[in-house]
Amino acid sequence: MVSEEVNSKKQRNEECFINCLPRDLIERVFLRLPVSTLLMCVGVCKPWRNLIREPQFVTLHLKHASRFALLFFGKESVAGERHPSDAILIDEAWSQSTYAVPVVGPDDILFGSCNGLLGLYTKTSSIKIANLATGECLHLEKPVKNLKGDHFSLYSFGFHPLTKEYKITHFLRDCVEDHPQNKDRFNFIQVYKLGDETWKDIRTPEDLSLNCVRNSGSINVDGTMYWLTEDMAANWQHAVMSFDLGKESFARIQLPASIPEDCASGGPRRYWIREIDGKISIATAQTYPSQPTRLVGELQIWTLDNKVEQRWSQKYNILATDYILGPCLAHGEKLLTQCRDGNLYLYELLAENVTSKVLKMAKLLDFSPHKPDNMQSYICVKSLVRLDVYKKAGIVCRPNQREGWELEKWEAWQHMLSKMEELWSRVHQKEHESIESSQQLRIQLNGLLPHVSDDSIRQQIGMKIAQKFPVFPDQQPRSLRRLNLIEQKRDIEALHARINKYVEIIKGVTEALDSISTMIHSVIQDQVGASSSNAVTSSQNQSEGEDAVET
Repeated sequence: MVSEEVNSKKQRNEECFINCLPRDLIERVFLRLPVSTLLMCVGVCKPWRNLIREPQFVTLHLKHASRFALLFFGKESVAGERHPSDAILIDEAWSQSTYAVPVVGPDDILFGSCNGLLGLYTKTSSIKIANLATGECLHLEKPVKNLKGDHFSLYSFGFHPLTKEYKITHFLRDCVEDHPQNKDRFNFIQVYKLGDETWKDIRTPEDLSLNCVRNSGSINVDGTMYWLTEDMAANWQHAVMSFDLGKESFARIQLPASIPEDCASGGPRRYWIREIDGKISIATAQTYPSQPTRLVGELQIWTLDNKVEQRWSQKYNILATDYILGPCLAHGEKLLTQCRDGNLYLYELLAENVTSKVLKMAKLLDFSPHKPDNMQSYICVKSLVRLDVYKKAGIVCRPNQREGWELEKWEAWQHMLSKMEELWSRVHQKEHESIESSQQLRIQLNGLLPHVSDDSIRQQIGMKIAQKFPVFPDQQPRSLRRLNLIEQKRDIEALHARINKYVEIIKGVTEALDSISTMIHSVIQDQVGASSSNAVTSSQNQSEGEDAVET
């Protein structure tokens, strides 16, 4: 009791000492800490809690936050087996995360990321905004419930740096009573500002191509959303449309004047709008005539240098890869590319007169069995941005009582994970039992050694017994957190390797100990035989001696 009081007093004195430091010094220290540490600091004392939750501190911490590449894999069925949605984080040192992102449900599809918040789409009547680091979630009603043909690619999520507002946008196709009238066109964008009561419809300046949005994507850069639309009068037959999230106004940006050169063996040309290092970029390449999803020839990448003057420059001209990642095409100074072999590669490039030479190509990860066209890439951060300030809006709804992992369709997947944990537990148990049984056998064999009279042989056998003892890899504690898809594959491979190693070790140790046991028994039998022979010889000699005396 006295010890607890002393420790408590010591802790209070330490807290008092820290709080006596200048506030700006404490703030500068906190700005260097990751979100996970700051979330623990919130519960230490009221002054720390107030500092960490201040909007100004949240904004400053966001500016200092490290950037991650977030690779998202949407749910899909491969060879009749369901695979849930999943995400992998890659830091600036290209280290991959181990665990699944908790806020991503098995049916969620990512449609946007900004300031540490993720926009997640499901086929239910709501969408979800979630903080990647804190786990806080906000469920919002969709602008149109049960809209036929609705898709995650028609949603976008951004933040305007001047108004400090988060907005979700939805490309609304031409509809009559919630049924598509023209599935290829739209003339309204629906906008929702976090905290508002309802969505609002904003008419576009003209009918725009919905196919371009689905096929080419959309990006958010500095509070403005960009996407491609058809412009048959332009050289590229496309133009960039923009929507300012603050002013809620539209603008058109013309693409470069130069026309990309097509190769004779190539098919139709495709265009994508992407973000590279915070800049609007256009990627274009030809496709195979018979395979419109595969690229051929060269991939040209242009970046918008001046938005007002609509001035572009060609940044890269490289050999086309199989698939174009998006909406973010690069992380750091390296491009991310997908191939049909189920691998994700990164390219380190050096631009020399536009034509880029590949300095280094490295395999980043194997994303099989997921399909290569089912991956998205975003640049994200971990932040303290709070969502509870928006929860009073009337559009906010409760999640369904039964959704996500609780749905029946994911029972088989959950069972598979449980089976994996059971197998790991059984392997560890078998290893433990093998060590115990080997110890008992070793004790028994050591108990036979005193019966070996020859010191040299006894020492050799003793050394062999000590050496032939099963040594298994360390049994690391199993985490309760769910692994991401890449780590799950590695975990399955590690389990199979461990089982094979167990069988190999047990077989080797068993054979060795059996051999040692046979050796000991053989030596003892030889000793017994030699002893009996000596006894017979001695008896004969004694008998011969007695006969000689009598004579």
